[in-house]
Amino acid sequence: MSNCTVDSCTVETSDGVKLYTKLFKPREDNEGNLVIVLVHPYSVLGGCQALLKGVASGLAGEGYMAVTFDMRGIGRSTGRPSITGFAEIQDAVAVCKWVCQNLYVNRILLVGSSAGAPTAGSAVDQIEQVTGYVSLGYPFGMIASILFGRHHKAILQSIKPKLFVMGTRDGFTSVKQLNNKLNTGRVETHLIDGVSHFQMEGPAYDGQMVTLIVQFIASL
Repeated sequence: MSNCTVDSCTVETSDGVKLYTKLFKPREDNEGNLVIVLVHPYSVLGGCQALLKGVASGLAGEGYMAVTFDMRGIGRSTGRPSITGFAEIQDAVAVCKWVCQNLYVNRILLVGSSAGAPTAGSAVDQIEQVTGYVSLGYPFGMIASILFGRHHKAILQSIKPKLFVMGTRDGFTSVKQLNNKLNTGRVETHLIDGVSHFQMEGPAYDGQMVTLIVQFIASL
């Protein structure tokens, strides 16, 4: 028997884009009144919510409702993807607002994977109910910063609790670059030894991502 049920719906953004969204509902609800919203990897390179299915279902198995969605221009979602992930900030904000209004919760954990991490990070302080942030492989490196550098300030200056998870062989960000960035506010890091960026995105590490997210929630 599955440890969760999955429903789908459409969420409309402030600029009229319609986002195909999935809700992973636990069979036994957690009492924490918290929903986890997950933002998928880079749309331009094939990122979609299906890549987060394993993490979302794992979180539901731990008693947390998890929400995934296809950002603009992906799958059944309307609109067009942007190169820098700035238009997609509206997508993350819209889904978080929908969660608050329709699921009647007052706490959201925002999780971004790969290039979804900069987009999620830029949305964190736009939603009062977001109480924490988890990055799975934030692309802080020099080349990636050409595309995503303008996102850095928002999450680095946010005072909300943050967890950055990264493999030590990440090709987009070195451990030194990560540590140099994370020098303000309440910040936690977790390094996975010998693992590359795309390895960590793979299903083999879904269980470890779930464990780290659940542990982080317990500290909020």
